[in-house]
Amino acid sequence: MTQASPAPNAAAGATVTLTDNATGKKLDLPVIKGTVGPSVVDIRKLYGATGYFTFDPGYTATGSCESKITYIDGDQGILLHRGYSIEDLTEHCDFMEVCHLLLKGELPNAQQKAKFEDDVTRHTMLHEQISRFFTGFRRDAHPMAVLCGVVGALSAFYHDSLNIEDPHQRMIASYRLIAKMPTIAAMAYKYSIGQPFMYPRNDLNYAENFLYMTFGVPCEPYKVNPVVARALDKLFILHADHEQNASTSTVRLAGSSGANPFACIAAGIATLWGPAHGGANEAVLKMLAEIGSKDKVPEFIKRVKDKNEGVRLMGFGHRVYKNYDPRATVIRKDCHEVLNELGVKNEPLLEIAIELERIALQDEYFAQRKLFPNVDFYSGIIYKAMNFPTAMFTALFAVARTVGWIAQWNEMIEDPSQKIGRPRQLYTGPDRRPFVPLHKRA
Repeated sequence: MTQASPAPNAAAGATVTLTDNATGKKLDLPVIKGTVGPSVVDIRKLYGATGYFTFDPGYTATGSCESKITYIDGDQGILLHRGYSIEDLTEHCDFMEVCHLLLKGELPNAQQKAKFEDDVTRHTMLHEQISRFFTGFRRDAHPMAVLCGVVGALSAFYHDSLNIEDPHQRMIASYRLIAKMPTIAAMAYKYSIGQPFMYPRNDLNYAENFLYMTFGVPCEPYKVNPVVARALDKLFILHADHEQNASTSTVRLAGSSGANPFACIAAGIATLWGPAHGGANEAVLKMLAEIGSKDKVPEFIKRVKDKNEGVRLMGFGHRVYKNYDPRATVIRKDCHEVLNELGVKNEPLLEIAIELERIALQDEYFAQRKLFPNVDFYSGIIYKAMNFPTAMFTALFAVARTVGWIAQWNEMIEDPSQKIGRPRQLYTGPDRRPFVPLHKRA
């Protein structure tokens, strides 16, 4: 049994003292202070000095790396990318500017932005042989299954960007992944509905090009709706990165083994697919459909509060945010604008969502548990209004999050203190047992 005596502050030279009650032995562990946010206790020497591991299922109190990319203050509802607030970025930037910021550390000037956009755009096409991969999937395959398979297979086609020790090859791989993910996602959708693939157009921006490849057809021109394109661009920004979440941690863990970038991103896609992570907005839409109508919301709330019912309120609450998710605030404003632009009047799911939010925010039960709407609560409604099928929602998340995964992967590769990920465990199985031959076992 150990007891921790925290240092009075996290200033330079501060330590936390651990005392083993059984032996009286003490160990001083250094406290490391970041730019903002909680300080961390450096426990790297804990096992060697004491024979103890820490036990933290779900890594709820563990800092796994040092990062300069994204900062979250869950109590205050703050999200910063390289020091810029998510509100400022969605209001004043487009997705490509945010990609440049995440990858390179700074917002680009006009010349840098033009070059970056051109560099990425030149990689939007896929190797023609990759298009044959899609015929190997059933037409009703989930888009995330297709993304996992196709992205993982990119390493079989782009051998000139697999050397993770070469900064230039890492850069090319980064651009390729950001550029090709919308193409792959759009092709997955086209394959599922039996329409021909649409090749990317270099005269369109990132969001416009994705809409064109997804909804355009060869037999007539496709006109991109600027309101829809801008809303989608904002959604991409809002989903671009979110610190050390499950999929990002997976990308870093896979990358720590020296795996190629395409394999690492495929691992991130697989993790994102889970309903507790990227699949949450899909689950929100299903929940709203199950509620059925605005007048049934109070009854649904009652069932959520009844532990015996086992009913979950999807789209509320977050592992990190203990306040209103700042991304949800941005999306909520755009939701009505998109619905009005597309002529979606009296959308039942939106009415249910607004009523659900209103009642939940006024209910002391949810307030005490700090269950506030998160980014998934409204995003699914916007995607539905844009005519994306529910199964594509998580794929859209993957398109946006790719830049965050790549930025975090690059940072991990360049970190001299990074080692291959190897968590330990609390073993509770049987101790060594004598072996009994088969003919003597009862």
